[in-house]
Amino acid sequence: MNRAHSARRWIAVSCFFLLAGLSFGGLLWSQSAAPRGTWSTKAPLPTKRFEVGSVTLGNTIYVIAGESNGEPATNLLTEYDPAANRWRDLAPMPHVTSHPGVAAGNGKIYVLGGFTGVPHTGAMDIAFEYDVATDKWRALPPLSSPRASVGTAFVDGKLHAISGRGLDQVTVQTHEVYDPSTGKWSKAAPLPTARDHAGVIAVDGKIHVIGGRTAGYTDLVTLHDVYDPKTDTWKSAAPLLTARSGGAIVYYHGLILYVGGECRHPKAGGGGEGFTENEAYDPKTDKWMTLAPIPEVRNGFGAGAIGVHAYFAGGAIGCGGAPTSDTLFEFTLP
Repeated sequence: MNRAHSARRWIAVSCFFLLAGLSFGGLLWSQSAAPRGTWSTKAPLPTKRFEVGSVTLGNTIYVIAGESNGEPATNLLTEYDPAANRWRDLAPMPHVTSHPGVAAGNGKIYVLGGFTGVPHTGAMDIAFEYDVATDKWRALPPLSSPRASVGTAFVDGKLHAISGRGLDQVTVQTHEVYDPSTGKWSKAAPLPTARDHAGVIAVDGKIHVIGGRTAGYTDLVTLHDVYDPKTDTWKSAAPLLTARSGGAIVYYHGLILYVGGECRHPKAGGGGEGFTENEAYDPKTDKWMTLAPIPEVRNGFGAGAIGVHAYFAGGAIGCGGAPTSDTLFEFTLP
């Protein structure tokens, strides 16, 4: 074999391995760029429901009220035990509601406001406290005004009720705080932009209000406001990647997940498509990332996190509330 032939062969072999390496590297890159996380299904809700409230206490997830089986509002209270993969009905609320504001703290679950009719009618000023230990409800002093889809969070022993939509279906900036030790409400700094159907969650002593709608289901925002109870002030944080309302929010693996929502490609006569987006916010870096989307569009559903899993229950498969689901999805990050 002469030198010229050997050189040509060496170049050909080298190019082959270089191209193979680039191809393999590209495969690895595309795999690593895929959104993180896996989804599976668990035991379904006993009843199909949407526009529910949900909280996590201890190792149990609670799904509260909502619309179900043609009823515009219910008083259902259901708990899910992930260890047993089992649902159980508990003492029903004293009053029916949908779109309630829900939060938990000190072994109690708090339910505020909500609608009694559709679409978005019959807003209420009701406030109830549920004692997990005794399976009993009691009425609390009402909100300052009737409203539903109230942003609700429990921080430093106090209950915050933020924004929402009133009897006239107009969103408000109202922010009031209930102190269980005194049994009284007081005013706090209003939300900078009035909206409802937002994701609201307390993390590290601060309250995040994410996304939502300022008026109709097409008036969606990416706004992300953070409230500090110590200074009674709001500040802006990195906006949600995709404007949505009616999604489910949960704190999981050090991230705030905002999943699903409505309404993509709205129709002139109402309705449209829901979202499958699963976007996660890191409070430490003030940055969002995209995770593996929920397998089916959802809005008006509940969420909770226990251990290495996050759970998403019920909701509507589409925009505007139809059809309704009893599916319980489980999400896991590696």
